[in-house]
Amino acid sequence: MDMELRQLRCLVAIVDEGTFTDAAATLGVSQAAVSRTLASLERALGVRLLRRTSRAVTPTGTGLRVVAHARRVLAEVDDLVRDATSGHTHLRIGYAWSALGRHTLPFQRRWSRTHPETDLHLVRVNSATAGLGEGACELAVVRRPLDDRRFESAIVGLERRLCAMASDDPLARRRSVRLADLAGRTLLVDRRTGTTTADLWPPDSRPATEDTHDVDDWLTVIATGRSVGMTAESTANQYPRPGVVYRPVRDSEPVAVRLAWWKDDPHPATQAVLELLTALYREA
Repeated sequence: MDMELRQLRCLVAIVDEGTFTDAAATLGVSQAAVSRTLASLERALGVRLLRRTSRAVTPTGTGLRVVAHARRVLAEVDDLVRDATSGHTHLRIGYAWSALGRHTLPFQRRWSRTHPETDLHLVRVNSATAGLGEGACELAVVRRPLDDRRFESAIVGLERRLCAMASDDPLARRRSVRLADLAGRTLLVDRRTGTTTADLWPPDSRPATEDTHDVDDWLTVIATGRSVGMTAESTANQYPRPGVVYRPVRDSEPVAVRLAWWKDDPHPATQAVLELLTALYREA
């Protein structure tokens, strides 16, 4: 079945304007063209969509349903066009867990002051590319290398690695912990987006692991005392939680924070975002 957007726009215009004459004026075509377009749509669907009298044009029962669908389709098409053509005026930055931690709000405020022509939106997508591979954003903040040649990335800063534990955990009384202190514990990890695996420990002293897929679930389980977690410092800033405390891990390497983008289609604001994020992390 061949159906065209112009047919749907014609149908909606007739219903909204109430007459073929007014619909023709709205669409900028002749009344005869409106009649032909509607007739072709009815033939394609095999149903009657409008009742015509000398005084009014009203949708049939089927016509009402088709018009409702047509409005949704046309709205989606309009959104698609805006999304494809607004690269210079809109910017979505994806992240999996914790955005930029304590730098999140300063980044948003500085960006709005220095680049008011580009609307900034932060989007949380719990995937390995933080929404970049799914088309949910133009740039992504990630905390582990992307093993995908479609993307480029650059390190904008470093964050301490922290251990998250229940507030009544014996280790919570310490100011910091070591990897060896966690060897006999159960470590809650997100294998898709997390920054920590059991490989941080020597082979003969690795903790047991359990999987999670969401930061809220991660925090809920940790608060029970059943497991501990390891995460970048930004998580502690973004997600303070009653019943959970964060302690630095003294003998663990920091976590690199990367900005990633499509190699063959970088957003025009990529360089500006890189410079601003790098400056914010340097000020820390």
